[in-house]
Amino acid sequence: MTFRFGLRLVAGFEAAKGFIVLAFGLGLFHLVHQDVGEAAERLVRHLHLDVDSHYPRIFIDAAARLDDTHLRLLATVALVYSVVRFVEGYGLWRDRRWAEWFGAISGAIYLPLEVYKLTEGITWPRVTVLLVNAIVVFYLAQLLVRKQINPSAAVTSPAAPAGP
Repeated sequence: MTFRFGLRLVAGFEAAKGFIVLAFGLGLFHLVHQDVGEAAERLVRHLHLDVDSHYPRIFIDAAARLDDTHLRLLATVALVYSVVRFVEGYGLWRDRRWAEWFGAISGAIYLPLEVYKLTEGITWPRVTVLLVNAIVVFYLAQLLVRKQINPSAAVTSPAAPAGP
């Protein structure tokens, strides 16, 4: 049985996360030397939320406290994170064993936090994030075990050779 479709699906998912965080990071760089609180308020209004309600107000107040140094730091962290997601996505797309290990371990690290967040309150986004992450971790772990037991089960093709 070939696992190429599953690997490509997970690779695309990782790349999508990378693009989302990249856009966020570039947006933060764009806010340097601007009134971040005002930009946050415009965003809240654009989303048709009440700027005086609890959560939008927390967001606006937190954004207003960000200075240029913190914006640059957050943007840099977002850019580094996006590069990590792109590298993982590339490795999975090319059927690299290190990427399977990296994906399984990095996904598993988040599982306890996601379970803890559910103890604070069960919401559809929290359940969805937990389920998707658990499925990805389970899939990659299962693939690693199968390849360990039966190395010929490795996904190989001339277009994407297995190995480091």
